[in-house]
Amino acid sequence: MVQIGQNLNKPDRILLTMQITHSLHTAILVTDLERSEHFYGKVLGLSKIDRSLKYSGAWYQVGNYQIHLVVATTVPTENLNEKWGRNPHIAFSVADLDAAKLELLNHHYRIQASASGRAALFTQDPDGNIIELSQQ
Repeated sequence: MVQIGQNLNKPDRILLTMQITHSLHTAILVTDLERSEHFYGKVLGLSKIDRSLKYSGAWYQVGNYQIHLVVATTVPTENLNEKWGRNPHIAFSVADLDAAKLELLNHHYRIQASASGRAALFTQDPDGNIIELSQQ
């Protein structure tokens, strides 16, 4: 254990390494909360949970993990690679990839199959944030 005031620069001291135990949430910037709530809540079927914060947004529970939608005036989604999986994205596991694909297409969302050939696809939320859906 490190003591307050301890000099960690001395060579005879053992340095502690950070140990991350699990991921808590991902914050996703959105410009239109109602439109995004439809996508994450209705299309993806995520469970909305209560939040006590005063700024505009919505939270969704996915197992032991949360998605935090945070309202912003603009969203920096410069997806430069034409293969969506090679851009920043968040990935979810789904029970039935074919059913997920149909749901997205029924709601007129574009999809792109994984370039790797594995059972996965990519879509974009209304602000262009990339979402991966994978059947494992």
